[in-house]
Amino acid sequence: MSSIKKIISLLFIALMIAATAFAYWAYQPLAQTGSEFASVDFSIKAGSGVRSASRQMRDGGVPIEPFMFEVLARVNGKANKLKAGSFEFEIADTPMILLRKIVNGEFSHASLAIIEGWSFQQMRSAIDAHPEIKHDTASLSGKELIKKINPDFQLPEGLFFPDTYLFAKGSSDLLIYQQAHQSMLKHLDDAWQAKAANLPYKTAYEALIMASIIEKETGRSSERSLIAAVFINRLKAGMLLQTDPTVIYGMGDSYKGKIRKVDLITDTPFNTYTRAGLPPTPIALPGIASLSAALNPEKSVALYFVSRGDGTSQFSDNLTEHNRAVNKYQR
Repeated sequence: MSSIKKIISLLFIALMIAATAFAYWAYQPLAQTGSEFASVDFSIKAGSGVRSASRQMRDGGVPIEPFMFEVLARVNGKANKLKAGSFEFEIADTPMILLRKIVNGEFSHASLAIIEGWSFQQMRSAIDAHPEIKHDTASLSGKELIKKINPDFQLPEGLFFPDTYLFAKGSSDLLIYQQAHQSMLKHLDDAWQAKAANLPYKTAYEALIMASIIEKETGRSSERSLIAAVFINRLKAGMLLQTDPTVIYGMGDSYKGKIRKVDLITDTPFNTYTRAGLPPTPIALPGIASLSAALNPEKSVALYFVSRGDGTSQFSDNLTEHNRAVNKYQR
């Protein structure tokens, strides 16, 4: 009987040692501090059980023994709560931290910068080229894409807010488009609600078109509201806008970096030298400053402006003053 007790005691001690060692392992960083190891991105496929997920972690470069991690998940009652997705294993991560990340869906993130003044095509090219994005919309035309996001619009230009977007690695590009579109609608609505009186816009979309023109006309924040005033004054007076960025947009791929006189008289839906009013759609993605300028222009009677050649513009109230400015700065 004493032998049986002795065996039981030894087994108990062995179990206690094993449990202590297991607990110690669970709370120790898996990677050696000071090693060349930095971090590892790994993925767990949808529908994976704990055993398969553990193996996917190891195969993805995480320095973990799959059996040990499986036991950890089962002991903690988390075996059926693992999330599918992309994760990042960092050098300080312990098995318990790793388990928490996967259970809580703490996905690894990537970022994408969408720049003010980009066209929709430039935005789309950046999204299509991003290696961490799932390209679900690659086969869709621009019209098909915007219809999928918001059927109220026919064309996508100008309908996405330029910003830096964070997203879980492996996210669908459709989610990014949706987020950028909703952000633009929110900023546009905020600006529309705070608009000045007596503006020549029937809809917020027309203000968005104007904001896109302002965005392409200048990168100087100090001039945006004055440029907005010029274009608004011209609209009210029934004058042509005569803005080069709309001509360039209408030229499409035929634009080679310089506008010729023939380009100014060649009619397109976007040529504001040949057609009155606003173009049919925005010509770029405007930021907050341009949206604000379009809806809260400077109080000015200016009808013209010309580049001084140093990044600033000379504003004029009448054609005589404008011609003098052109002779001074452009000839």
